[in-house]
Amino acid sequence: MTDTVTRPAAVAVLTPGASIGARLDRMPITPTHRSITAVIGVGLLFDTFENNLSGTIAKVLQNDFAFGATELKLVLASAFIGQFIGSLLLGKIADRYGRRRAFLINLAIYSGFSLLGAFSPNAAWLIATRFFAGIGIGAEQSLSDCYLSDVLPAKKRGRYIAWAYTLAFCGVPAVGFAALWLVPLTPLGIDGWRWLFVIGALGSAVVWVLRRRLIESPRWLATVGREAEAEELVSRMEAEVPAAAAASTAADLRKADPDPGVEEGPGHDPGTTPRLRDIFQPHLRRRTTMLWIFCSLSTVGYYGFGTLAPQILAAKGYGIVAGLGFTAVCFLGYPVGSALALPIIDRVERKKLVVASAGAMVVAGLGFSYAGSPTLVMTFGFVYTVCSNLFSSVSHVYLAEQYPTAIRAAASGAAYSLSKLSAAALPFALLPVLQTYGPGALFGVIAAVMTALAVTVLTLGERTTGASVDRLPAG
Repeated sequence: MTDTVTRPAAVAVLTPGASIGARLDRMPITPTHRSITAVIGVGLLFDTFENNLSGTIAKVLQNDFAFGATELKLVLASAFIGQFIGSLLLGKIADRYGRRRAFLINLAIYSGFSLLGAFSPNAAWLIATRFFAGIGIGAEQSLSDCYLSDVLPAKKRGRYIAWAYTLAFCGVPAVGFAALWLVPLTPLGIDGWRWLFVIGALGSAVVWVLRRRLIESPRWLATVGREAEAEELVSRMEAEVPAAAAASTAADLRKADPDPGVEEGPGHDPGTTPRLRDIFQPHLRRRTTMLWIFCSLSTVGYYGFGTLAPQILAAKGYGIVAGLGFTAVCFLGYPVGSALALPIIDRVERKKLVVASAGAMVVAGLGFSYAGSPTLVMTFGFVYTVCSNLFSSVSHVYLAEQYPTAIRAAASGAAYSLSKLSAAALPFALLPVLQTYGPGALFGVIAAVMTALAVTVLTLGERTTGASVDRLPAG
């Protein structure tokens, strides 16, 4: 009874005169924040499972369907081409109709088509279903980044997005070990690799049910003129804050101290459709240029290993089962790398972490390419995935911090879609290098690309750590 009397009084001083964004940014972490992070993280887990599925079992599919070189490249590229389209389309839907609705659409698409992929009778069916599943998969990460950036407090945003991705990247070793277990088997007389598609589809269906309970983004509601709904949701979250924490947060709000060197982002008239060309306004042009270059290049280092690891191991002379085993061990580094981001992501400037982790990927990748024993292969592969997922976790936070709420999902989706387009080109660009010149030359190309990425972020990237996503650098 005492708690129900004191808490409303404490919360009451939290709200007057403060904007929805300010109240969200100064709020301590609540049970709603933790629940949202967990649900998003589980959805991302099945997204990473799906993202790494084709690459992990590529050699198996090549044998079963007698793929030629062109079919193999199309299987590896088809999902990424679909993701390019999905990132563009569903980002616009999220800005126009809401983050929650876009989440439910993208999950339904990739769950359904992943299940259809399990019944593939030939390469054409598999390529088509991977393409359509990719449309749903493509929006998952950018929507998650935008949604979490909308609802999480500014000073805890990086840490909790990193928590979501730490959970998410458990899906990468999961697909590696599931493939190692199921590929040699035929449960119920069905090829083991087909069960991997079923697992991904059913997991995504469960997440769809969980996500029906997500709240809509209060920031988005406020930008489209639905202030009463935004107020109700934020008040409900504030009611979860203990009295002492609420009083402290209210004191912070009364200071009303804008971040130095920033100004409010461009306004957005309720009911109007955000335009993609807004990202080329003078005060956004520099960050758009940086992000488009960054997203185009980042996949060379990230997916260049994750997608092609079995092919690289085959080039080193390892058989399919041994290659799957080594790949599964290397993939254990994905959740470890994301976990390493947790204690530092809100303490070190994001752009510096992006550059440092990209440099570490270069060193580990070159070590992997020249490793001459299974122990060294697995060691350098593990270190590479650790570094690449520290890089990935920071990159997802950094990407979602660049644009104002009214255009955040569409603008981030446009940049993110370029990463999918370049990922689709990877098999056509990197497989010939691997097949003609070997792993050393392949990782030499990756090293050059990641160096160019680091220079771009250092010279054009903005500082974002701890800043409100409702604010932009002064133009």
